[in-house]
Amino acid sequence: MNKKDIDYTCYLVTDHKDKTNEEILNIIEEALKGGTSIVQIREKTASTKDFYELALKVKEITHKYDVPLLINDRLDIAIAIDADGVHIGQEDMPAQKAREILGEEKIIGVSASTIEEAKKAEADGADYIGTGAVFPTATKDDAPSITKDDLNEITSSISIPTVAIGGITLENAHELKDTGIAGFSVVSAIMSAENPKEASEKLREIFNSQ
Repeated sequence: MNKKDIDYTCYLVTDHKDKTNEEILNIIEEALKGGTSIVQIREKTASTKDFYELALKVKEITHKYDVPLLINDRLDIAIAIDADGVHIGQEDMPAQKAREILGEEKIIGVSASTIEEAKKAEADGADYIGTGAVFPTATKDDAPSITKDDLNEITSSISIPTVAIGGITLENAHELKDTGIAGFSVVSAIMSAENPKEASEKLREIFNSQ
């Protein structure tokens, strides 16, 4: 995989809330059928064994659709299943160290909510940043919020792609038009959708109409 060719348009972050592994796997597959272009597994409460086993199953699906699979926070899980990369936050392992461990071929994303954090992530070897919360979100209620102006300033301050995160829905995604982002990162908009395939298709349509 050439990292320069990665499509960040529709970036799904999983959420285990009230769902079985089988339900999660079904949602992911339906989302991929609808054009979800990158998947991140986020498991804050699962045991290492459960996380590992779920990640292996998700990798089978993402591999089938030739879509990158990232692991949130856990480099050990990413290495164990040979995932395509990781996404790390400001309180996690420094991106520079993660790059040393994972090597140049793997994708590293970093959460950044300020220009300073974004520039540091780029300097430390990140391939993209996730920035937000661009809208209020129940998924991560401690996430710092940023304005559309903030988003514009961040995207224009770095040369790596910026993915918008936080509270993005089919109803508000169009508000991020002309901000220079590379894609929408969503949880509930797909994970809680009645039709994850259709939700993915609509998110792509909204993004491509920008």
